Amino acid sequence: MKLSAIGLAILLPGTMLAQKATFSIDGKVGKADGVKAFLGYKVNGKPVYDSTAVTNGKFSFKGNIDEPISANITFKYPGYETQTGKMESKTIYLEPGNMKIDGKDSLKTAKVSGKINDDFAQLTAALKPSADKLDAFMAAYNAMPPEKQKDPAVRAELDKKYNAISEEQKAAYSTFLKSHTSNVVSLDALKRFGGSIPDYEAVSPLFNSFSESVKNSLAGKDYAAILEKMKMTAIGAMAPEFTLNDTLGNPIALSSYRGRYVLVDFWASWCGPCRAENPNVVKSYAKYHGKGFDILGVSLDDEKSKQNWLNAIRHDGLVWQQVSDLKGWNNEVAALYVIRAIPQNVLLDPNGKIIAKNLRAEALEKKLSELFPM
Repeated sequence: MKLSAIGLAILLPGTMLAQKATFSIDGKVGKADGVKAFLGYKVNGKPVYDSTAVTNGKFSFKGNIDEPISANITFKYPGYETQTGKMESKTIYLEPGNMKIDGKDSLKTAKVSGKINDDFAQLTAALKPSADKLDAFMAAYNAMPPEKQKDPAVRAELDKKYNAISEEQKAAYSTFLKSHTSNVVSLDALKRFGGSIPDYEAVSPLFNSFSESVKNSLAGKDYAAILEKMKMTAIGAMAPEFTLNDTLGNPIALSSYRGRYVLVDFWASWCGPCRAENPNVVKSYAKYHGKGFDILGVSLDDEKSKQNWLNAIRHDGLVWQQVSDLKGWNNEVAALYVIRAIPQNVLLDPNGKIIAKNLRAEALEKKLSELFPM
């Protein structure tokens, strides 16, 4: 169950230089005293942090940014370090010029000035129903005894509830994106809508609907480059060629599998969901390998976990070919195929064309039964 998938933020920092602009924040939240305020954001991919004291509820920040970006403001109240005081945090958008933050008695409910922050407030409000449901879901899950969490029947019901919340949240993102196309909030919302395993056919039309100012921003150009890579590995595209070494150091080319249906399976020894899925893959391989089906495992293990990789292959009974460059998340093939979460897989036809992606358990069996009818 992918309990971390909701609201997953994918940060894509700009890589091009631009003329920096100055922003300033003047805040007033109640009459707080003895509070420390912290501001965090990124410029050209590098974290920037600032802090200041809150006096009689007032605080201020100044800085330079390339273009409007998201940031976090945190209040740490007296006693926080000894766990007797509270902490509050709020996401805002920095933009050039003077910004105002006004809250009666809470940073969380404070209003932030500006059109971009107005749009972000609308998105937050639209997501609140599903966010509340997710909070309740996670509280109920965490309150369960560990043995109940592992019960297959319980997990099946949990998956059903979680997926319903996920779909509700995606629907809220979709509605927002179709009516808000002119600032960075939309771009960040699109990244969250796509999640850690974005579907090119779903996200590309939404990105294309954005204003030119959004598409030509630093973050917009970065995301456009990601979309181009995603297009290269979308269903219907010819799978990009690659060669990686197997467990003995012998180079294995993807093209050597031409003439057979092949599942390119991205996984790692340290990936719990991958290891849980392996028995399903083993079963499919045993059933269809003799009919023209093969698997090429691509591991995101690194040099330090190489022995764990080899042990996992033996323990899980993965008798098909396994390859890796042992660079972990910097795996070059994972980058080529825009793999940002595992397990993931890509199914190729005998000509090397991508015909399906991310097939799990019953979905993999169903697809293979269509390709190899009994």
